[in-house]
Amino acid sequence: MYQGIGASAGIGIGKAVLIRQAELDWSGVVFQGAAAEKERLHKAIAAFIDKTNAMADAMRARVGEKQAEILTGQVLMVGDPFMSSQMEENIDRGLCAEAAVDGVCAMYIDMFSQVEDELTRQRASDVKDLRARLISILMGKESVDLASLPAGSILVAHDFTPSMTAGIQRQHVEAVVTEVGGVTSHSAILARTMELPAALSVPGIMSAVQDGDILVVDGGEGQVLVNPDPAVVQEYRERQARLAADKAALAAYRDRPTLTADGQTRELFCNIGSPKDTEKVLEATGEGIGLFRTEFLFMDRASLPTEEEQFEAYRQVAQAMGGREVIIRTLDVGGDKEIPYLGMEKEDNPFLGFRAIRYCLQRREMFTAQLRALLRASAYGKVKIMLPLVTCIEELRQTRVLLGQLKEELAAQDIPFDKDIKLGVMIETPAAALISDLLAREADFFSIGTNDLTQYTMAVDRGNSAVAYLYSPLQPAVLRSIRTIIRNGREAGIPVGMCGEAAADPLMIPLLIAFGLTEFSVSATSVLATRRAIASWSQSEAERLAEEVMALSDSDGIKAYLKAAVSKH
Repeated sequence: MYQGIGASAGIGIGKAVLIRQAELDWSGVVFQGAAAEKERLHKAIAAFIDKTNAMADAMRARVGEKQAEILTGQVLMVGDPFMSSQMEENIDRGLCAEAAVDGVCAMYIDMFSQVEDELTRQRASDVKDLRARLISILMGKESVDLASLPAGSILVAHDFTPSMTAGIQRQHVEAVVTEVGGVTSHSAILARTMELPAALSVPGIMSAVQDGDILVVDGGEGQVLVNPDPAVVQEYRERQARLAADKAALAAYRDRPTLTADGQTRELFCNIGSPKDTEKVLEATGEGIGLFRTEFLFMDRASLPTEEEQFEAYRQVAQAMGGREVIIRTLDVGGDKEIPYLGMEKEDNPFLGFRAIRYCLQRREMFTAQLRALLRASAYGKVKIMLPLVTCIEELRQTRVLLGQLKEELAAQDIPFDKDIKLGVMIETPAAALISDLLAREADFFSIGTNDLTQYTMAVDRGNSAVAYLYSPLQPAVLRSIRTIIRNGREAGIPVGMCGEAAADPLMIPLLIAFGLTEFSVSATSVLATRRAIASWSQSEAERLAEEVMALSDSDGIKAYLKAAVSKH
């Protein structure tokens, strides 16, 4: 058995197909003069952009806008005049186009690889993909094509790149195995979106496996079995069948209200990244939008979106949801979200730097355009505004003052908007958690972002494998923080939701019910499973379990206790 990281749950059984990138040896390419090499370079870049946009369109249709952004990000990068000018400078120094591309990309790869933040380091993988494909075009070599794989294939590769994903026919692929990548890598995100079992960072798997080997992949545990005994294969097929039956049973929870076992109502919302994602929310019978990330409007373009462009996107979502609640988060830029045209200065620690609400309050013209667009969209549905990375009450107050001024302007212009639009905050920092009683007096609602709350509370880079054992919402410090936030919100009479991954975790759900969480916001694919998990617990049962859990002192003990309790329940 080979052990890696479980990046996308599920059981995959099939034959290994090893994906090897073509050898890109340009040592024999003869320099044809600067003008000729630059012409070759720009033709290759144009071809790359056309092909990548086509891939992004295919991915957008198959798995959604957010995943397509991974590819359109490559288009933005290769089209950046700064990058192309650096390549031209290399050509002026006598390098052929292939060497010029390799040299510039190597610089970016080295730069991203040395950053401490794991999410930023993942961009090195994107540049490697860009480099290989652009040089392949220059050399006239075909890139990896996964469109015609036989049924029952299990892909084994050094890395599972976004460009590979674009060609995959899901019905022919059972699982993915790679030698690199983590839970938050693009390969993991894409695999989960496609509901494709994936074991990543499996050391030496390319050498250990041959084409045609029978593989069993447990994407939840990150395990790969190579040519196992038939009895073992049968055991996994039975597990696979149980998982499929369990998934089919979830259909009974479609279009049902979200209720605890004793009939208490909870709201089950969805997280989205673009207007198109509302289709998946409605299909999954989500009851609203708990988090609409607005960054997509600002990314993969050369300038700020206009107020009108933003208004149109927000209006589409509000109307599509037909009066259901839509919580829209203002721009959360910085940290791992880099937007070149904003001209943000490089920071030693961007996750603790000039980002999110801090940035927006300093860029009043940009922030005003977004808030006006949100106010105007509120006339078309039940829109709420949420502020990211709040750490002090002044940030909420300053935004409320600005909103008041914009309301007066819109009223003077006879532009309709919801005069009682709600303004809430994301609680995702220890600072916000510690003053959640104060914030609750002035905010209209809370939404707990458990991903960042866990990261900041535990002082841990969530993508760093060396400290991954600390990154868990089941850490006592995180659970106590969540309980306090919910209690303070309830005492102030405001709704408290959760839009982090923990909201869909079956181990967390009884604790969240016990603490009094009123709104769970999850991915569209998690709606039915979350609804079923909520329905299996009464308030009193959940409270008894929470009392036992909160008396425990370490995350391993808490996890083991919850696993046992949930499995017996």
